Amino acid sequence: MKLSIVYDRLRWEEKSLLEEARKMGVQVELVDAKSLVFDSREHGFNTELGDMVYIRCISHFRAQMLSATLESIGVPCVNSHSVLERCSNKMLTTLALERGGIPTPRTLMALSAEGVPQAALSLGYPVVLKPLVGSWGRLVSLAKDRETLNALVEHREELSNPLDHIYYLQEYVRRPPRDIRAVVVGDEVAAAVYRVSADGEWRTNVARGASTEAFEPAGELIELLVKAADAVGGGVLGVDAMESSEGYLVHEVNGTVEFRGAQSAVQTSIPRKIVEYLVREVKK
Repeated sequence: MKLSIVYDRLRWEEKSLLEEARKMGVQVELVDAKSLVFDSREHGFNTELGDMVYIRCISHFRAQMLSATLESIGVPCVNSHSVLERCSNKMLTTLALERGGIPTPRTLMALSAEGVPQAALSLGYPVVLKPLVGSWGRLVSLAKDRETLNALVEHREELSNPLDHIYYLQEYVRRPPRDIRAVVVGDEVAAAVYRVSADGEWRTNVARGASTEAFEPAGELIELLVKAADAVGGGVLGVDAMESSEGYLVHEVNGTVEFRGAQSAVQTSIPRKIVEYLVREVKK
């Protein structure tokens, strides 16, 4: 089989996937998405991408357009277009988790700035304000009172992206200064780690300075993590969960999971698990 790993920024993850695929004897190629041009009238174009395309684009929109185009000509992708679309938008992710019966923080969406105060009062302060689309903890803010929230909304209203004028608010979950990042590959938790917040930082993103520690999830949590991945459509996913007084809550699912931080804390080869899954998918 031939595997193409399509990226728009070459990171450690893509290089490790390339290395593992070659060790396994898989014909593999790294392809820069920015170099691709598609003609909608030419059915069968770019079939040289091979039997399977693993989409690793940082740009959510580039990944969605690429997956939709490839699927239209019968080229299988991981993740699928529907999964990438669902995971790129936090509200779509939340709706999928809720439909799947996955415990998740209480979430309200206000379709304008006018509705934000009402949503915050319903949740109770402090509240977490997140962008609908975004990664690495950017623009994720904790509003401890109405004055802070008003300032955040005022800033968002000055931004030009219409998505920034739709407000996604979550309850603030009191938890240890850490969360759980699991790399779910198909129906298996390939690896799981604690992400421990940096000093003075409440967010647990590795991009925000969080450190990773090895973590072995128990059976009940493993089942929850796999079900959460299934709820958004399955594939190769980063499932984030937190510990609360009421048990585990799944708060995000990442459709283009970064795993360098997790790999530094575990013995299992995450890229090998991913490549093995991609090979199995082609053979189905």
